[in-house]
Amino acid sequence: MLIVGLALWGGQSLAESSQSRYSADGLYNLANSYARAGKPGLAVLNYERAALLAPNDADINANLEYVRAGAGVRPEPRNRFARIAGAAGPTLVAWGGALLAGRITPRLPWLRFGGISLGAALIALTLANAMLLWPRMHAAVILINQTPARVSPVPMGDTAFVLPEAETVTVTAEHEDFILVRTRAGLSGWVARANLGAVVPQAR
Repeated sequence: MLIVGLALWGGQSLAESSQSRYSADGLYNLANSYARAGKPGLAVLNYERAALLAPNDADINANLEYVRAGAGVRPEPRNRFARIAGAAGPTLVAWGGALLAGRITPRLPWLRFGGISLGAALIALTLANAMLLWPRMHAAVILINQTPARVSPVPMGDTAFVLPEAETVTVTAEHEDFILVRTRAGLSGWVARANLGAVVPQAR
């Protein structure tokens, strides 16, 4: 079941797929093509971007973890709170509101109170969703295997540690052609801008 869409892109070039990069399906298919081409960094980057648009898509999440595992990168933990918050989308809010509006009557004040409580809970979950999205705004994926993370933002700076391709890191600062990143293990170092891709592309 994993990599269910890879076969669909066997005869299509990466350049041709650039026309559909702005939808979850387009990004998912682009990621599949990179996975087939043996480029796990670019594959993970585009799966991550697709997951931003369709966070509960089982195929996107399964392929993302499959490619990460193949690249030797540990999967990112997703706690129960994140799963619950991810389910609280506009559709759920709309259905909940419509259902309650049709049932609330003056004879059932307890139902009105229940509706208010449910509405507050949905708003809280939506805010939690925004809080969970915030770290993704600063996430980036390593695109080159054995990327050096340097102690200073200069090409000849000493190497503090090495990052594997497809590793997801957090961007904390920028300086010319270097990005200061932090790993999930808490390590920080300067990486060449060309060696990583931001999950949320920034206009330059």
